[in-house]
Amino acid sequence: MSIKLYNTLTRKKEEFKPLRPGEVGMYVCGPTVYDLSHIGHARSAVSFDVIYRYLSYRGFKVIYTRNYTDVDDKIINRANELGVSAKELAERNIKFFDEDMENLGVELPTHRPKATETIETIVGLISALVEKGFAYVVDGDVYFAVRKFAGYGKLSGKNIEELEAGARVEVDERKEDPLDFALWKASKPGEPWWESPWGNGRPGWHIECSAMCLAWLGITVDIHGGGKDLIFPHHENEVAQSEAATGKTFIRYWLHNGFVNIEKVKMSKSLGNILNIRDVLNKYTHEAVRLFLLSSHYRSPIDYSVDSLREAEAAVERFYRTVKRMEDDWSEVISREPDDERKKEAIKPMVDAMDDDFNTAAAIGHIFEVTGRANRLMDEASAGGETEELKKELPRIMAVFKESGGFLGIFHRTPGEYFDDLKGLRIKVPAEEIERLIGERNEARKSKDFKRADAIRDELKDKGIILEDTPRGTVWYPSG
Repeated sequence: MSIKLYNTLTRKKEEFKPLRPGEVGMYVCGPTVYDLSHIGHARSAVSFDVIYRYLSYRGFKVIYTRNYTDVDDKIINRANELGVSAKELAERNIKFFDEDMENLGVELPTHRPKATETIETIVGLISALVEKGFAYVVDGDVYFAVRKFAGYGKLSGKNIEELEAGARVEVDERKEDPLDFALWKASKPGEPWWESPWGNGRPGWHIECSAMCLAWLGITVDIHGGGKDLIFPHHENEVAQSEAATGKTFIRYWLHNGFVNIEKVKMSKSLGNILNIRDVLNKYTHEAVRLFLLSSHYRSPIDYSVDSLREAEAAVERFYRTVKRMEDDWSEVISREPDDERKKEAIKPMVDAMDDDFNTAAAIGHIFEVTGRANRLMDEASAGGETEELKKELPRIMAVFKESGGFLGIFHRTPGEYFDDLKGLRIKVPAEEIERLIGERNEARKSKDFKRADAIRDELKDKGIILEDTPRGTVWYPSG
């Protein structure tokens, strides 16, 4: 079995063959830390977290680097608005970002470099570009001469003759060409700065990622990822400056995730529809958020709405109710591990889906399919006794659940852990009070005071609590 992925550079699916057998170098553009992280950051982080997990699951040693851009015009401007230093603002938002990633269940990358910790490599890279004639110095600023790099436009598909200086390209009359971009910016009063051969200053945005790739992964990297909005000019400029400096291929496979729209409108600061990660996680479990983000292919746009998150949470809840039922009623059956061949056969649909450009939507669809099958088998067995089909299928289904949890980062907890999480989000009544009322109801049922028992059930329902009477006693859940 081989993994195929869609390469933005070639605009087609290709068989994945890393530069070094068994080892993958992967770089993903991280946040520019001038504010709290939003659901768009979550889309990228979760998408590439799953790619990282799955490549590891398939036996590769993955060296995963995700950076922090901690010096930038946006950071400096925001820091000035708040009356704090750029460093203080950046460090604070890095801390918040790391908390958000942990709360989303995103695994730590191998390396998490900061731009400000890579200045020496940045200066060395710019020096090489100046020496080779691909960059020029103007009053302490250094610019990359776009037209001197013959391959400019090959990633984005843009024709250099048709490109014009626009909103995303800084206009500066000192530049030799409007399309040239800054590699180094001379310092202004009050801005952070570092020493360089061209005077005190700071790096431009694009050169930071090229330098961090070089420092942590080498001259040629297997996979580079990020949002589709970064293809031009950011990633296009990375290709140009990196390959001009080294003369070698920069990235072998480019992967880009789609946008998150809010109620079918592209998320943007100007529209005021930015949805912060921590605000979402105050209302929904991290598994529901991940399920929402992974239920569409990573390259497709995805539309956020309140209903979409509610539906995702309901789906996760149904899954864990199924697992709890399997554990409570058929524990002996599911304890029978399938042999390797049967296990391989059971998980093959998910592996096939993930091998096809990391198709999480298809993999999740298979999980829901076998979840439904498990419930049908248990319903039939409850009505007529344990069947041979149930004894054969339930262990295979449990194997699917266990395997998928490892690389999707969802459906991997115990039902108790999930429902405790859900209770914490939804239930504001102290657990002791709930247990006291359940105890009263049990006593009322024993004494055949069904009116009082029903009244307590209704009281708890009004508080958002659903009771379920089982052979092992009464359990409670938050209502949807």
